[in-house]
Amino acid sequence: MKTRVVITGLGVVAPNGVGLSDFKNAIKAGRSGIKYYDELKELNFSCCIGGIPTVTEEMKLRYMSELQLRNFSSNGIMYGCVAGVDAWLDAGLEFSSEEPMWDSACIFGTGVSSVQKMADASTLIDQGKIRRLGSNTASQTMASGVSAYLNNIIGFGNQVTTNSSACTTGTESILMGYERIIAGQAAKVLVGSSSDDGKYIWGAFDAMKVMSYKHNDSPTEGSRPMSGSASGFVPGSGAGALVLETLESARARGAKIYAEILGGHVNSGGQRGGGTMTAPNALAIQKCITGAIHNAGISTEEIDVINGHLTATIKDPEEVDNWSKALGRTGADFPYIHSLKSMVGHCIGAAGSVESVAAILGLYDDFVFPSINCDDLHPDIEKIIHKDRIPKAVIENANTKIVAKASFGFGDVNCCIIYKKFEDE
Repeated sequence: MKTRVVITGLGVVAPNGVGLSDFKNAIKAGRSGIKYYDELKELNFSCCIGGIPTVTEEMKLRYMSELQLRNFSSNGIMYGCVAGVDAWLDAGLEFSSEEPMWDSACIFGTGVSSVQKMADASTLIDQGKIRRLGSNTASQTMASGVSAYLNNIIGFGNQVTTNSSACTTGTESILMGYERIIAGQAAKVLVGSSSDDGKYIWGAFDAMKVMSYKHNDSPTEGSRPMSGSASGFVPGSGAGALVLETLESARARGAKIYAEILGGHVNSGGQRGGGTMTAPNALAIQKCITGAIHNAGISTEEIDVINGHLTATIKDPEEVDNWSKALGRTGADFPYIHSLKSMVGHCIGAAGSVESVAAILGLYDDFVFPSINCDDLHPDIEKIIHKDRIPKAVIENANTKIVAKASFGFGDVNCCIIYKKFEDE
């Protein structure tokens, strides 16, 4: 029999809520975390709004020591540590004291990490002040910094690594953890991803003219996935984390189970057939979705909710069309579809994991959160699906059982995972 993999812990750091309770309340209420930032205006950004989680200095001290926080300026690593530790504790697990936990792994990704720390270090180096760099610059700026810091806090004895696949990173990390358990290489895996925020990360996207510039005066209305008036994505940041383990392990310790992972699929369009560095190959996306469904052992009719990538760019109608073709479903027969980005913006490397936490909370607590800012549904989308399939307000007692979550990233890379409401069969 195939090993069953379940989710027993969740953690989240998002622009509209830090911690599961605040985050869940925010997504059910359709509350945006997008704000206006004067610094971006002063630096001549076209898009002067974004999503930055509120993590106080007091909160940081609950996760790191004063010594660790000295000269610490990597928001992405901090977000990852908060979400990762919260997920581990939420699963009812302890930190290692002496012996590493040989059956526990950590796969925690990021798109771009520690840019602020790199900038700080570069300034000191250019000034010839090498000795001012301190002893933690290397650990903060290495690509695997977030998983390394989590390892220091928790004490894993299995694989500890950081994956990076642009906007697909978070969803891919979850699938990688799932596959490690299926392969019998680990009993528990902390998975997730994080993303920095601010001028050094967001500037490159502003230069590409893919970010929204029309709502600097109305920040919470700026992120508009599936809307006819969408003008580009709004940048966000944060981290999402999940604890995955075998059902056998979860049962043995009486753990709470949020949901089950049925399977997934990852692929690439090869930057061929219409796919480019920044645009997806439509056929590859459809193959990724159908591959995930096949690996999950379900039919297309069983999918109740699609937690889409849906960034509020010109690609939203194409994504909905790809879902429709892959599932063979249209109109009122289409699953519910929504985008968390409407409330938190595009969290880049953290997007897939933060959005997965939202999807799993919906399954566990029986609700479908809304997509805000899309009352003026894009006409090309309305030609494919009925407008009622996009919830504008929370749907309570939704009785949904299966969610398909997908992410599509720069480089023409794709990942789709199938989550199922847990049933103790």
